[in-house]
Amino acid sequence: MSLQGKVALVTGAGTGIGRSVALDLAKRGAAVVVNYSRSEKEANETAEEVRNQGVDCLVFQASVNDDRQVRAMINAVVEHFGRLDILVNNAGATTFVAHDDLEGLLEEHWDQVMDVNVKGVFYTCRAAATELKKNKGTIVNITSVAGLNGTGSSIAYSASKAAAISVTKSLARVLAPEVRVNSVAPGVVLTRWMDNQEEFVEKHSSETPLGRPASPDDISEVVLSLITGASFVTGQTIVVDGGNFRA
Repeated sequence: MSLQGKVALVTGAGTGIGRSVALDLAKRGAAVVVNYSRSEKEANETAEEVRNQGVDCLVFQASVNDDRQVRAMINAVVEHFGRLDILVNNAGATTFVAHDDLEGLLEEHWDQVMDVNVKGVFYTCRAAATELKKNKGTIVNITSVAGLNGTGSSIAYSASKAAAISVTKSLARVLAPEVRVNSVAPGVVLTRWMDNQEEFVEKHSSETPLGRPASPDDISEVVLSLITGASFVTGQTIVVDGGNFRA
């Protein structure tokens, strides 16, 4: 399915999954908004690759956990492109804290992941809701299998992703029938989060029937399938973990 004439916003699009999603959307013909918080260099590199696909691209800095910045971003998108059709909430945060290190999981760890992974998803969806409803748009939230099975980089991270899955279900209900809202829940993905986490990657990959961690492109492929098809699917969480999911 061509996305020619559509406009997509991808948060945290400078690197990893966000970059792959932005490029795949551009290859389908969509204009892309590359959002970033701190990774300016990487965001501009992503934007250059997007433009190389022959589509327009806007780079916008905003912290998704800041409601005013998010609303300013949505306003800028509509002013620049005249519309918004697709929202992919990919921006995320984590800190690796062993689950049995209860004292090591500090208040700032909780605040960081809940602010970005939960409030950030809600703020961006809320700010974009009117425009997406007008255009019968689509939202895909990047969550995690950690939100379903309580594993992952920390207990706080797992809890934040469980909350994001719940937000997905709620928004699917309240934004229907105009907007479909789904989430994609990856397992271990080889992004910069996994730098210096070889033991973590090896442990989880060895438990996976497919015998490897995911690449960002593996996740993007499923995100695109929910955007370009699956017209009767909403409120769902699609697990992409190579068959390793354990509830």
